[in-house]
This record gives sequence, C-alpha cells and structure tokens, in this order.
Amino acid sequence: MPEMDVNHKLKRFLTTHKPLKVAIGGRGSGKSIGFGDMLTYKMATENADIYCLREYQDSLTDSVHRVFKKSISERLGLKGWDIQQNCVVSPGGATTKYVGAARNPDSIQSAEGYRYSWFEEAHRASQVSLDKLLPTILRNIGSECWFSGNPQASGDPFSQRFIVPYQRELDRHGFYEDDIHLIVKVNWRDNPWWNEAQETLRAWDEEHLSSAKYRWIWEGDFLDDVEDAIISSEWFDACVDAHLKIPFKVRGAEFVAHDPSDLGEDVKGLVHRHGSLIVEAKTKATGDVNEGGDWAAEYAIQKQVDYFLWDGDGIGLSMRRQFSQAFHGRRIEPVMFRGSKSPERPDDIYEMIGVEETQPRERWTNLQTFKNRRSQRYWMLRDRIYNTYLAVTKRLFIDEDKLISFSSGISELQTLRSEVCRIPRKPNPSGLIQIMPKPEMKRLLKINSPNLADSVMMSLHTPVRAGVMMQAPEPELEAVY
Repeated sequence: MPEMDVNHKLKRFLTTHKPLKVAIGGRGSGKSIGFGDMLTYKMATENADIYCLREYQDSLTDSVHRVFKKSISERLGLKGWDIQQNCVVSPGGATTKYVGAARNPDSIQSAEGYRYSWFEEAHRASQVSLDKLLPTILRNIGSECWFSGNPQASGDPFSQRFIVPYQRELDRHGFYEDDIHLIVKVNWRDNPWWNEAQETLRAWDEEHLSSAKYRWIWEGDFLDDVEDAIISSEWFDACVDAHLKIPFKVRGAEFVAHDPSDLGEDVKGLVHRHGSLIVEAKTKATGDVNEGGDWAAEYAIQKQVDYFLWDGDGIGLSMRRQFSQAFHGRRIEPVMFRGSKSPERPDDIYEMIGVEETQPRERWTNLQTFKNRRSQRYWMLRDRIYNTYLAVTKRLFIDEDKLISFSSGISELQTLRSEVCRIPRKPNPSGLIQIMPKPEMKRLLKINSPNLADSVMMSLHTPVRAGVMMQAPEPELEAVY
C-alpha cells in the first residue's frame, strides 16, 4: 500500500476499534474522501467487504461508488483492482455493496455479515433505519459502522442519537469517545485537500450569508430554522447567556412551566424561568401524565418558585386537582394556561417589534392582532428574543424586562433551540397572527410536539402581585385552590 494522506482528526478511525464511528462537520471537511480512502485501505489490508448505506439511493450515482473509484485510481494509485459498474473488487476479492435504507429497510440486517459498514449522508437517516442498523452492528462482535454527515436540525434522529447527548464534549474537545462510540467533529480547516477554489467559495459565504447559515454550511452547526418560522436560530444564539453579554441582573419572580403528556412518543417538558433568564429546560420520556405532573411539581417545590404553570388544553385539563393538592399550604401559585382561549388583555394596544416608527401603521389591539392566547404568547417570546438579538448584536439599550436569556447550562439547550426555531406561523384569512397548531406541525412538517418551546412560551406569565392588577383577571388564569 502507498502512503495515505488522512485528515489528522480521522486517524483514530484506523488505529482504534469502536463499533460506532461518526464524523460530523460542515462542507469541505473531506469526510467522504477520508472515509473512501480509509475503507479502501481496509479492503486492501484486511480483505474486508464494505457495506455502503444511504437513506435514499435510486441509482449508483447516489452512492459512494465514485468515491471508491477515485480512491483506487487517483488518490492511492492502486493496481490490480477491478472497478466494475456496480462495485469495486480488490485483488484479494473484497467487494463493495451499495444499499438504500429507506426502500430496503429489511436489507439493513445484511450488514451483520460485514465487518465494516459506511452510512454516508447519515444526517438523513430515519429513526427506522437507525433502529434496525444499530442492534445489527452491536451484536456482531468486531464489526464497525462508520457514519459521515453534515448536521441538519438538532431534533433529527441522527442528531438526537449521535450529537445532542455528547454536545458539550464535542464543543469542548472536538470529539467524544467511550467503549462504543468514537465521534469526531471535523471541518474545512482540518482538510488536507483544501484548495483555493474552495476557500474562495467559503470566504464569499462568510461575507454574504447570515452567521447561522454560514456556520451550518461550513462549521457543522445545527440549522433549526423552518419555512415561516417566527424565530431564527441566529436570534436564539444571541440570547444564550445574554444576561452575561449585555449584562443585566437576574431578578424577579420565578416560574416553572410544564407541558404534560401521557404514555407514548410525546415527552413531558419543563422550563424554569427567573425574571428574564431561562434557568433550566428538561424533558421526561417515561411515565404517565400523573407521574410527569409529580416530576414537574417536585422540581418546582425543590426550587421554591413563585408560580407553577401547565398546559390546560387537552389532558392537562384533568390535572387541576393534582397540582392544587401538590402545592397546598405552599407559597407556589398553580396557574392553568389555556392556549386556545382568546388573547389576554384584549383591549391593550400591541406594540409591534421591528417596525420603524416613521412608517404609518394602525395601532391594533391584542384582540385585533392575535388568533388566540397561544399565538399571542409565542409572539411575546419572539419579541423578547428579537429584542435580545438587537441588544447583543447592535448594542441597543432595551429594558431588561423585554429581553430573554437562555443559560448555557440548560440540560437540553440544543433540543430547546431546535424547538423554538421550528415554530412556524400559519397564514390566517383574517390577517391575525396565528401559530401553526401542533397536529399540523406533525402532519405537514414532521415536527414532533415542541414540549420545551411550549413550556418557555407558557412561562412568560404576567402575574398579579401585591394586589395590583398587571393583567386582566380571567377564570382559567386564576389560582386553582
């Protein structure tokens, strides 16, 4: 074998055994070239067959066949290999096989007969494909599955399995490793084949694209935006530790908001807010609706917060007695939120954010502006996030009560980012601001219930303090004792 020029961050893929090896990053990182060369090396030195997967593969032009051909004939200059129309064959008889997982889900189990598998563009892998592939690889002692991909949304199955749980280690060290995983973050500046043409394109994108889109394309960050989303990922990123960037003091009442769910795929959400700071956001995947309610109530009691809110539409309507009993005799005030109800403070004028005062505009009331309370509260969250973006990036002075900061210590910060930045607006025939209902998000956009985002939205509750009415009293927002 001739000498092989391998990206230094990928060398441990050759020198150490792990069942699951993952390389993630942005454009121009050389992941595919590196994998092609290294797996060609495995075919030559170990006589190992390679099982090559993509989620979607309609023809060989969609496969990594071309990568192997160039590894053999151009980069490694190997002799005696048989480059066929649908595979490559080493002098020792090792071959490649190319499979589309989505249309051949049962064929994934064939990977058990291969020592090495490669899932290219793994960010497109469905949950079904991962659920079939991973047990197959892990039960075959000595086998390895290599995944290469450019992260998309943090809520995607691939991101949830291989990136989000190890985000802090990846951000801090550039890799994560345990007995099963070797996960490496590799980008353009690590690429030994980087050239002038690529640099010209990268520099242009850095100058002309938004920072969020640039970092998604070139640095391998998540892009959690969807069409018609009311909050951009760039705005959200500016709000992380905004209370330290601006800075402002964290003060005021403390709130815990809980989005309940019953048994099934939907998880339970919990958010803790102190003044303008979101202190914590976490989920619970197990237990029924009442166990989830106990979990959220215990957190609120432990933190000694002032207000506890929960979603009273749907199954949450039956939890009034549970929370009344949980907080009886304590200073925590339970409040049931009904997003389906009409807007709060209906006759107040809504102050539009992002509209120049020099532009003529009508001054509409909340009732004339919002479809329902859920839409109003989400727009309030949008306004706070946009205000914070302006304060952080433009150094504008804005009252801290109109800002929001997300602590970098939040347990599930990336999941929260994904959900908040994937809340779409729905066109409304009456011109009202309306947020797309959760069933439509699931059906049309394949977006699961945004339990953490809903909890943040609910937490923006304006309480009645010291006998002064700060919002219109309505039965569903009163204490439930």
